[in-house]
Amino acid sequence: MPSWRRTLTAADIADPALRADYTAAARRVLGREKAPYLALRLLAAPPLVPYLTAGLAFMNLVDDIAENGTAEERSAGLAGLAEGLAAGGGTDPVLRAYAHAVSVRGLPGHWITDFLAGAESAEAGFTGFAAEADFQAYLDAYAWPGITVFTGLQYPGGPDREQAAAWRRFVDAAQRVDFLADLAGDLAAGRLCLPLDRLAEHGVTRADLEQHRDTAAVRALLAGECALARTSLDAARDVVGHADPGLRRVGRTMLELMAHQLTLVERAGPAALRRDIGYGTLAPLRILTRTATGR
Repeated sequence: MPSWRRTLTAADIADPALRADYTAAARRVLGREKAPYLALRLLAAPPLVPYLTAGLAFMNLVDDIAENGTAEERSAGLAGLAEGLAAGGGTDPVLRAYAHAVSVRGLPGHWITDFLAGAESAEAGFTGFAAEADFQAYLDAYAWPGITVFTGLQYPGGPDREQAAAWRRFVDAAQRVDFLADLAGDLAAGRLCLPLDRLAEHGVTRADLEQHRDTAAVRALLAGECALARTSLDAARDVVGHADPGLRRVGRTMLELMAHQLTLVERAGPAALRRDIGYGTLAPLRILTRTATGR
């Protein structure tokens, strides 16, 4: 793995101020998303790494603002991001790095404006899902643009229709796994991210989940949700073939990490109502090592 300085040079980022901005973005990602950061650093082609790191830092920044504070604070924070980007990043080094990455890589601006709009309407104003159609609308409004403001930077000029569709399938799987893995924390925060009609199908109430009830109905509900996530994950595997060659090992690693986390959720069953399910420590390292060595 080349040093960070050499990685910046490989991406033709020579200006000292810009290098400092990209370094600030990388530090933000490392502090919040260690596994994806290590995957990028270890497995992605160096010329892509700074741009994708800036994209991931921006995606995380939007998520953090959309999920925290009062409605007024969230709205003001998202508006501030839009204004900052319009000004080339303003005083925020993460925004400056991302604005530069978007300019250099030619990512179409509609992905960013869609993401920021969805952050306010679908995420900051989240009230749950009545049915699968509401989940799909959430993906279209927020999660799909959110993954594209990051992964779309791998493609000069942005993704084409097939590439964008592949990342739409990927984010469908990723969001299902994430909602299951974070079920306990979301419930504790007053968020229920499973469609209400599927609870009703199994005769499960929100109170059953919030009170961590280990019943046959709850087990059946969670098993069904995991099966849907597994099917979605299988459908997303072609994303690797739609990725830039310099990012394909990262794509395979992300899929393996998701599959591993989903397996842990399946094993946990109703215990996932009491604690969030992470990746663990050793398994991600094994996955990263295996992908890095081509085994």
